[in-house]
Amino acid sequence: MATPAFDSTVLTRRGVLAAAAGSLLLAGCAPQGQRPDDGPSSSAPSDQDLIVGASLELTGAGAVLGVAQRQALQLTADSLNRTGIPVGNLVRSVRLQILDNGSNPQVAARHAADLTRAGAQALIGGVLGETSAALAAAAQRVKTPFLSLGYGDRIVLPLDERTFTYKLTPDAVDMAGRLVELFESKRVRRVSLLAADGLHGDSGVRAMRDALADSSTDLARTVRLPGTGRRFRAAADRVTGGAEDGVVIWATAPDSGAAARELRAAGHRGPIFFDAGAVADDTVQGANAAAVEGAYAVHPACLDISGAIATTTAQLARRDFANRYTQRHGGSPDFAPYASDALQLLAMSARMATSLDRGRLRALLQAQTVEGIAGGYAFSAGRHGGMERDSLAVYQVYRGSWTRYA
Repeated sequence: MATPAFDSTVLTRRGVLAAAAGSLLLAGCAPQGQRPDDGPSSSAPSDQDLIVGASLELTGAGAVLGVAQRQALQLTADSLNRTGIPVGNLVRSVRLQILDNGSNPQVAARHAADLTRAGAQALIGGVLGETSAALAAAAQRVKTPFLSLGYGDRIVLPLDERTFTYKLTPDAVDMAGRLVELFESKRVRRVSLLAADGLHGDSGVRAMRDALADSSTDLARTVRLPGTGRRFRAAADRVTGGAEDGVVIWATAPDSGAAARELRAAGHRGPIFFDAGAVADDTVQGANAAAVEGAYAVHPACLDISGAIATTTAQLARRDFANRYTQRHGGSPDFAPYASDALQLLAMSARMATSLDRGRLRALLQAQTVEGIAGGYAFSAGRHGGMERDSLAVYQVYRGSWTRYA
């Protein structure tokens, strides 16, 4: 059901999200004791499906994150199809159409048109900033709702040219603010910034400069990493030339771990800090393990699923998702919850709209204030990057795992 608009003087925004949690989280949970791929499928007629097109980086530079999104989409579609989605007087199934964009923005843009022509009522995808931006522009042309999984604040800006796009990942300004709070608490007085090439790195540079301007921590230097797949040693050497206390690596996996490894090889012995794009198994395993041990990352609090006792609806749903993901695919679902939330948001919008009309789905997405697997979202007409700042937490790498720090 729709979430009511509460007076901010009565309830905090986080309170609104908590009140709405069950509507999104429980919608995707299989009955207790059953796996989502057990038992009969939904009886919804095949010509009444909610068709969701996904353009994902299954190969190329974004494959580390893209493959996890495909797995989460399939897992969540199976779960939703256990009972179907009531839309008006019909029960619908979810049908996924997943294409590999090869981490190529031009291919991703073509996918938006191709998937819409093939009947998709909504689009999901783009784990890289550039592919997401290409999908957003194409989705606007074909007037199809698009839920972005990419990092980069400009994906949803300018807003009057991105009225069909909604971004699930945290905004750079919120991640930078959380990092600066960490610097203050640890009395880190100087940091340098290693930022990825492209939209994600651009957002990080702007956000870190603004956040540090009003803090007691100085920004010693900013160095941009070369394009994905190139050697990072020269950039690392430039960062380790000064006496700064820490280095922020603003990039997505697998570049995050590779940059940390080169940073240590170049002689940096101080702390390393990551934005949320680094949080993936690849960053903390294999050749990267020694370099990133003890490093910090800002990430949505959905990583709190292993040691803590689940006492809230959100914690229970996150644990359920993580267990099902691990049982089916192995490894941790670190980045995967975004795709699950995207599909759940579309299913909820279809229920609320009592229709699969693209325009109505877009309008209902814009009204969503919910708690998802990854964190809290609060979309509105003036804000299409919906991840809430108070969904973010600080993690530290301990013995090869992301462990809650603050």
